[in-house]
Amino acid sequence: QVRLVESGGGLVQAGGSLRLSCAASECTFSTYVMGWFRQAPGKEREFVASITGNGGVTNYADSVKGRFTISRDNAKNTVYLQMNSLKSEDTAIYYCASASKYGSDRSFYDYWGQGTQVTVSS
Repeated sequence: QVRLVESGGGLVQAGGSLRLSCAASECTFSTYVMGWFRQAPGKEREFVASITGNGGVTNYADSVKGRFTISRDNAKNTVYLQMNSLKSEDTAIYYCASASKYGSDRSFYDYWGQGTQVTVSS
């Protein structure tokens, strides 16, 4: 069982930045693919970004490409999502998740955090 705890959400003006963190309890953290997803009110949960265990490969949804950066620090069992140039449409609950297989498909991800709210005011 992997426990994931997100932090760093909040209220920010459009054009601003936030950095989300996700701390994992698992001591074999570096073996897991990590991903960020988000869910806006009334919408399906959608893929945002993913990163391989050693951090060498990343992938982004088209809607965030060039604005968001996913990274990880395996020594701290933590994955980050740096979000710049935020837009009102980025408002959502953001979830981190871990997977044993790389990809953007939600079904690949076995463990999920409780989520952190990001609200972007226009």
